[in-house]
Amino acid sequence: MNTDRIQIRRATIGDVDRIWEIEQLSFSTPWSLQAFVNELTTNKYAYYFVLEFDQKIVGYVGMWLLFDEAHITNVAIDPAFRGKKLGELLMRYVMNTAKAFGANRMTLEVRVSNHVAISLYKKLGFKEEGIRKNYYADTFEDAIIMWVNL
Repeated sequence: MNTDRIQIRRATIGDVDRIWEIEQLSFSTPWSLQAFVNELTTNKYAYYFVLEFDQKIVGYVGMWLLFDEAHITNVAIDPAFRGKKLGELLMRYVMNTAKAFGANRMTLEVRVSNHVAISLYKKLGFKEEGIRKNYYADTFEDAIIMWVNL
């Protein structure tokens, strides 16, 4: 993948429809469009970034920055662009950004069955530190809580 064709930037309200489209393609219980609108317009702790390939948004990540901790709310890559290490690129970017904003640690939840994501997070230094039982409303699947020091 030619990185000259990739740009990561802060998301704007104008990006919300494409973010929501990727969300729907990626998750069995996607967040609502209104949830993303609220994140981008009213949540003062929320920071969202989009990854563009050839000026088309193909991925996004959201985090909440609370004091010295960052919480990943969502991260997704358009299924047509998966397997090209774009998720890793986006995660490294948001980890570095969180650290620059003063965060010392970062956390996220991931489905116990999402082995691809778990593998990526472990590669990035995240460690499993707990389980949220029945976390996902659609299947009552457990979530692994993962943390990394930045």
